Amino acid sequence: MTTAGPAPAPEQDKGGLRTALAGLTTRGRSFLAAGVAAAICAYVLGQSDLLRVGLLLAVLPLVCATVLYRTRYRVAGSRRLSPARVPAGSEARVHLRMDNVSRLPTGLLMLQDRVPYVLGPRPRFVLDRVEAGGRREVSYRVRSDLRGRYPLGPLQLRLTDPFGMCELTRSFSTFDTLTVIPRVEALPPVRLSGEAKGYGDGRQRSLALAGEDDVIPRGYRRGDDLRRVHWRSTARYGELMVRREEQPQRARCTVLLDTRAVAYLGAGPDSAFEWAVSGAASMLVHMLERGYSVRLLTDTGSSVPGEGADGFAGSSQESADAAGLMMDTLAVVDHSDGMSLSSAYDVLRGGNEGLLVAFLGDLDEEQAGLIGRMRRRSGGAIAFLLDSETWTRESGEVPAAGGESAGEESLRLLHEAGWTALGVPRGASLTDLWRQADRQRAGLVSGLGTEGRS
Repeated sequence: MTTAGPAPAPEQDKGGLRTALAGLTTRGRSFLAAGVAAAICAYVLGQSDLLRVGLLLAVLPLVCATVLYRTRYRVAGSRRLSPARVPAGSEARVHLRMDNVSRLPTGLLMLQDRVPYVLGPRPRFVLDRVEAGGRREVSYRVRSDLRGRYPLGPLQLRLTDPFGMCELTRSFSTFDTLTVIPRVEALPPVRLSGEAKGYGDGRQRSLALAGEDDVIPRGYRRGDDLRRVHWRSTARYGELMVRREEQPQRARCTVLLDTRAVAYLGAGPDSAFEWAVSGAASMLVHMLERGYSVRLLTDTGSSVPGEGADGFAGSSQESADAAGLMMDTLAVVDHSDGMSLSSAYDVLRGGNEGLLVAFLGDLDEEQAGLIGRMRRRSGGAIAFLLDSETWTRESGEVPAAGGESAGEESLRLLHEAGWTALGVPRGASLTDLWRQADRQRAGLVSGLGTEGRS
């Protein structure tokens, strides 16, 4: 980004003079007021020497303002974020670079970058005289406990004269964006038993999915490898036939995030909703690393823009790009106005979704029943339930009540529907809950004798 301070056009002289006078500092205004007062006193008292002093005092700040306003500085500035995507609670460093692209040296420059208040105080730097063709580099740190996308900039230069009579601010036009993503917790690989066949070891071998009517061999299709031509069948049917071969089919995982505003109480980085968002982010990254095709789904039925029908594939560079897109989506996800999870259920009812991992808020009996029916569409289902009553009670806001709570009732209904469901206490570690889900799942299917790897 580049900025310059050109002299005003003739028709803008009046406005330019007004801008220059508005930039007078306290010292400049004091000199101007003292000069005017001295001139008035000289006129009243008839003292010509006092009049000269008054004119000197009044003219000095005006001359400084005019010269500063008409100063032609050609300065190029750039900003670099390291990194541009940072987890909540971690620091990022912003590097600023100023280049003097003119043939004249600059005067004293005051550099200021505009940042949102949640990232910290506004950084200010004083740059000494920059020689022609020279550069200066400075840096500062930003940190936020709240996820989101925060604009940095525009960069501002405050120009001042040697006497400190006037200051003018000129801004660059561009800005950058810092993305604060949810905290991601590294999860250990566990063995989740009882999943549907093909969902557990990341990959399986199966026949090419071409429909029930497609028998071996099948007709040639554009793009098929000619080395797969089955000549005996070609001669028999009178058309080019090819052999079907086994192709890898990637195991799938859907991460469901409940964002309903009515399902959570409280706000801030330690709230139940932020724990759910962080948990969903950790699960997505973990499943991508394990080789799953991963899809992020919210209660509104929406998913990450750009993902395919089977979600994002987890392989090498594609895995990193997919994780970045999902983290960008979770960085700005907010509460929805919906009251039901029916939209997510409609998305899941289309077929077998493989492993289903849900992060849920408060559930009434109707929503718990709806979640229970989602289990039928998946090979394995794990739910982490964040009951608002439990979170507020553990924080001391609500006293413990006798009898079965709404969260315990929801857990019971999910267990009856075949879910591996766990309540999430305040401040719980997802790593511990993930291992606990493995043990609970192993106990539920100990007599089935089927195991998969997640």
